Amino acid sequence: MKVIKFGGSSLANAQQLQKVLAIVQADAERKIVVVSAPGKRDARDKKVTDLLIEFAKLVAEEAPYESVYQTILERYREIVIELHLAESIMQTIEKHFEKLLRTSFYSESLREDAFKASGEDCHAKLIAAYFAESGLNARYMNPKDAGIFVTSTPGNAQILPESYNFLAQLRSTEEVLVIPGFFGYNEKDEIITFSRGGSDITGAIVANGVQADVYENFTDVDAIYVANPNHVEEPKKIHQLTYSEMRELSYSGFSVFHDEALLPAFSSGIPVHVKNTNNPNGQGTMITRSRPRTDHILSGIASSSGFISIHISKYLMNREIGFIRRAAEIFEDLGLLLEHLPSGIDEMTIILRRDQLTPGKQAALLYRLKNELQADDVHIEANICLLMLVGEGMVQSVGTTARAAQALADAGINLLMINQGSSEISIMFGIDEKYEAKAVQAIYGAFF
Repeated sequence: MKVIKFGGSSLANAQQLQKVLAIVQADAERKIVVVSAPGKRDARDKKVTDLLIEFAKLVAEEAPYESVYQTILERYREIVIELHLAESIMQTIEKHFEKLLRTSFYSESLREDAFKASGEDCHAKLIAAYFAESGLNARYMNPKDAGIFVTSTPGNAQILPESYNFLAQLRSTEEVLVIPGFFGYNEKDEIITFSRGGSDITGAIVANGVQADVYENFTDVDAIYVANPNHVEEPKKIHQLTYSEMRELSYSGFSVFHDEALLPAFSSGIPVHVKNTNNPNGQGTMITRSRPRTDHILSGIASSSGFISIHISKYLMNREIGFIRRAAEIFEDLGLLLEHLPSGIDEMTIILRRDQLTPGKQAALLYRLKNELQADDVHIEANICLLMLVGEGMVQSVGTTARAAQALADAGINLLMINQGSSEISIMFGIDEKYEAKAVQAIYGAFF
């Protein structure tokens, strides 16, 4: 059995859905199809999920919402008309939203989750109807009926372990099941979404539950590239990666996968095959526990801007028991997630994402770090880009860090930080974010 997931760009319009149908028909092992909401049809377009977030906010504010509501309905209506589907599917979608507008919610976050999830849910119903009218033995399956039960944190659902027992029963299906991604149900029967991009998570969860032989993830690129094509012209394709390499690259800016998405597949050792909806016969990229050695030391170069560093220095810090714990507790008290903690004997640097810090939180953080830790100095460096070099080949190679640092030096880029984990499959450099593209190009030139 294969579980197959399609992203928003693969489902954006009728022409794309025709390709999706052909892909599902081409392989009888493709029994479970996980779908996203309609994505952008072109660069100027809006994703349906973004429209739904806007819709939810207008409803919450009791502001006029008819224009955005009709825009959402029109996205589905356009597909229904172009695929010559029965009018009843549009009636089903309209009734869904009418019911949603009549529903009372205990919180605005629950309202937003229910509205956001509508993108996937309505599209799954439309796609299942299209498959059935095209001759496939296919039907829509709600995540609750599939057994996708989750925790109750809106926008950040976590799968409950018992879900896998329910999902296992789907392995024997003779039908093609179309399941909406991105959301599940909590114990109160409320819709709770995964974090943004979470349809990938649903796909991997379902693949784990049914113990699929392969989890195919269809997107709009022929393969995962060594570097961001926006920074490097025609970068090399990566045809095989390990789970660990993909996790590092996803975290550091590769947008092909949500960075939580591989965990369910990884835990069961299910191969993940990234393929292109517009070129389904292409080689794509296979992600597995291990891979053959190649001539390249690096598998990929990723970059992500929007970080800041908090630099703390105190003489004899290394002799003060519990210093790092007390520092970390201050961040925890303020609800701040830490990303990295490189340190020396009398200083430590804490890296976090800039968008977490409001002016008030920043002032409170600096005050508490300075006074509660009795630090000699506490200051912030903003506008940091994290540049990640990833590759299983680094374990057997000498001089990788020197080679990368020299490439950056030759490009006139100063290093603000270097951090390498004990796994030895990644090296992280901190640089000024204005040099992001230039740095990626320099590293790519040195290694590829």
